[in-house]
Amino acid sequence: MVELLGQVGARLRAARKARGWTLEELAARASISASTLSRLESGKRQASLELLVPLTRQLGIRLDDLIADEAPDPRVRRPVIRRDGMLIAPLAPEGSPIHTYKITYPAARECAELKVHEGYEWLYVLSGRLRLRLGEQDLILTRGEAAEFDTRTPHAMSAAGGRPAQVISIFNETGMRMHTHSGQVRDQEPAQIVPAEAGIADAGAGRGHPHPSNG
Repeated sequence: MVELLGQVGARLRAARKARGWTLEELAARASISASTLSRLESGKRQASLELLVPLTRQLGIRLDDLIADEAPDPRVRRPVIRRDGMLIAPLAPEGSPIHTYKITYPAARECAELKVHEGYEWLYVLSGRLRLRLGEQDLILTRGEAAEFDTRTPHAMSAAGGRPAQVISIFNETGMRMHTHSGQVRDQEPAQIVPAEAGIADAGAGRGHPHPSNG
């Protein structure tokens, strides 16, 4: 029993830290005291359903993720999404605080209507050429280039050059809630373009928390 309590506490702590939340932040969201949560995470408090249900709900995980005897399967098994000619392959588990996708934009497709939503987008071009319309900017990104931008600026993406384009797109919960609509071009920050030779590591050193969308 002591071992199980410690396991639940460790997994609870890991899920909280993955969200970037402090003890106090998660406790407030789950309507429990920070001291109770601290004792749960350290294995000093009995883990009851009354406590675990609101915590798992706020963390976006299942009870099984906390109490399973075996380590969870790290493989991501989620179906590919087909939308408007695009293939969108989820690369992160459902409920993950960071949403990661491999998106294939089809060839010979007109650039989509400009959309806006909360968050930041970070993307990395795996292959092909990607057209990025961002406000008044019209950019072509090639293999190995990355970009980050404020998604409150009207934006759209499509393949360029008559061939499909593949990108890795990453965003957090804010970008996931895509209340999209057409919008007039407003004053915007220019897209941050990272050249191929800079690599992924330098691209990740950009501003704040990148929250890409699927355009």
